[in-house]
Amino acid sequence: MNRRPLIAAALLAAALGASSCSTVSRINPFHGKDKPAELAGEGQRISIIPADQRLEPAAALKGVDFALPPVSPIAEWPLPGGTPEQSVGNVDAAPNLSIAWRKSFGQGTKRGRYVTAPPVAAEGKVFLMDADGRVVAVDAASGRELWRTSTNPGDNKRDKLGFGGGVAYADGKIYAASGFRDVMQMDAKTGAVGWRTKTGEPIHGAPTVVNGRLLVVALDNTLLSFNAATGAPSWTYQALSESARILAASSPAVSGDTVVAAFGSGELVALRAENGNDLWNEALSRASRTSALSEIRDIPGRPVIYGGDVFAISHSGVFAATDLRTGEARWSLPVVGVTSPLPAADVVYAVSKDGQVICASRENGQIYWIKNLNEGFKTKKKGGVFGIGGQKMNRPIWSGPLLARDRLLMVGQTGELVALNAKTGETLKRLEIKGASTIAPIAMGDTVYVVTQDADLVAIR
Repeated sequence: MNRRPLIAAALLAAALGASSCSTVSRINPFHGKDKPAELAGEGQRISIIPADQRLEPAAALKGVDFALPPVSPIAEWPLPGGTPEQSVGNVDAAPNLSIAWRKSFGQGTKRGRYVTAPPVAAEGKVFLMDADGRVVAVDAASGRELWRTSTNPGDNKRDKLGFGGGVAYADGKIYAASGFRDVMQMDAKTGAVGWRTKTGEPIHGAPTVVNGRLLVVALDNTLLSFNAATGAPSWTYQALSESARILAASSPAVSGDTVVAAFGSGELVALRAENGNDLWNEALSRASRTSALSEIRDIPGRPVIYGGDVFAISHSGVFAATDLRTGEARWSLPVVGVTSPLPAADVVYAVSKDGQVICASRENGQIYWIKNLNEGFKTKKKGGVFGIGGQKMNRPIWSGPLLARDRLLMVGQTGELVALNAKTGETLKRLEIKGASTIAPIAMGDTVYVVTQDADLVAIR
């Protein structure tokens, strides 16, 4: 296979992606003249907001209350999204939102290496991956390093696609995927390698491990399946090829015998977990008259399964709800996003790439409220002399949210954690974490954990 298009895609992703230091300019296609209303046929997605209009709260929902999940403790966070469905409820963590400690766990983002892996937590440990592909286990109470194991089999620092990947925990084992074209199993207590299996392509997303099966998406838009006990390859599914994509990558969601995977082509696909046979396929893509960047159709955030529906957001501007069983379109909103949505009881939350937090009805997509995290932000330049030259600093990317004690927690490239009232969108607190972060927070016990681009783990209680 010709490597040049893939290398070009990775370099483009480095400039555009959710884990880089700069982002593309704000995309705002919601302008223009009104279009005649369209009638939706069976299975056709209904867009709640026409693509050329601005997102706004629904007048009918003004002052209307909605339910949130009950606050409950969480004992572990073993997978990138917390559970096989990539969906976690209202966690009982970080009541005071104060920093308990901060520890470095390795190499931060630098010179073509990126911290992109979400942490996981189990057995009283937090498991992480640094920018050089080293898997690190730390004590969850103190941040003290317990062990580290490299995923780079030959310490190859020249591999331009040898970045990214991630980890998952299951049954006393840590499973890792990496840009160095392999997946591997390690002992969660010692880091000793149990097995290592080569893959044909780099892997920039974290695996999902459930029911004895490891599932992960490779750079060439192939969903790979492995036996978690032995590392033996199983079935594969090939999505459409796409040369340009975002730096961050998705992890599959699993509910019962159904796997839902998102790809750089903008495809959202449901398959049978046993054999990889496809059940339905949907394209979350939309052309924009104002930006060619909508042609990057990637779905870099994880798809989330909740209440019989699948929720996902694409970079080309589709935030969608799809029936898990039938693949029937439910509703969509024109939202450009690079993170995972958060369904919670009556509502679903999403964070757009330009910093808008959107609270919408889970049932029909109507909007309760919108909060702009970048309100008042002014474009700046970094470097240069007397204002000449230098690098343009665009609007920061925000990641999350995590729902903790009825608060939405987001982290961003500003080096802050922001807490919003989950019912109203009111800002409750801004906490300086002293490091840019583009990886959503996780929780275990009474603690929320944040990973920064400098490869610091920040514990918040």
